[in-house]
Amino acid sequence: MVSKVCRFMAIASLSLLLVAAASAQIKVNQTDGFGKDQLLTFTYGQNFSCIHQPFDDLNNNGKVAAVDPDEFQRPRCVVGHQSAIGPTGDPVKEVIKLYVITPFFETDVREPAFTPELGTALKSLFGFVPDSFKVHPGVDVQCPEPGLPLTDQKGAPGTCTMHTSAIDLGPLLGQLGLVPPGTAVVTPTINHSHIIDEQLHTGPIWWQVVSVLITDPNAWPSADGKKGITSLKKLREAQALGKASADVPTNFFLFFGSDVKGHSH
Repeated sequence: MVSKVCRFMAIASLSLLLVAAASAQIKVNQTDGFGKDQLLTFTYGQNFSCIHQPFDDLNNNGKVAAVDPDEFQRPRCVVGHQSAIGPTGDPVKEVIKLYVITPFFETDVREPAFTPELGTALKSLFGFVPDSFKVHPGVDVQCPEPGLPLTDQKGAPGTCTMHTSAIDLGPLLGQLGLVPPGTAVVTPTINHSHIIDEQLHTGPIWWQVVSVLITDPNAWPSADGKKGITSLKKLREAQALGKASADVPTNFFLFFGSDVKGHSH
């Protein structure tokens, strides 16, 4: 009799675990994120926006956007260049920030970059190929979508729900003296995770992407948020200790609401 009770309790416990796992699995229009040391779910309400202002020359052809239709044939999402306004026309300083962290270290030299050509270029620029650009990064990332059991969708390298699929790193690399000013360095969207300075429910709003390179693998957050950088406070501490780069602005915005993982309104 005791044995049957134990078996029943074990089956019941397993069922509860499976239900919990199913409820934690996020939908195709969602990603995970971190906020104030909690695991969050971001629910996206529309596609991204990358702001081109009239006197920008984001395609580096010597013509400002106001007189250059070619500027708008694809979105130009630029790291190291900040627009003065957000998607609704508000001053960019009034737009809440989304800190997009990327693993700027290499965990496995055998793992290839998105393309062989990109791998060669990165090795030439940095002396190594960061996990940011690896087909299979050696750390947990929230974009691209990791697939089951965490997400319905398994995203291809360089993708993420409602995100741009390409970014231009040229301005950032130009500021670092690694490429000549005005050079476009377009790559697939890099592997990354998300941090906001929020904890509880936030309705859908526009967020400005601020890029931060994490250089210490020990500081990288685990998928469950039990360790690593899982809050803006911890990100600032990592930056002060030289484990992460300074904030790098972008003209890239995402539209989503956030909530504590497993909780809904």
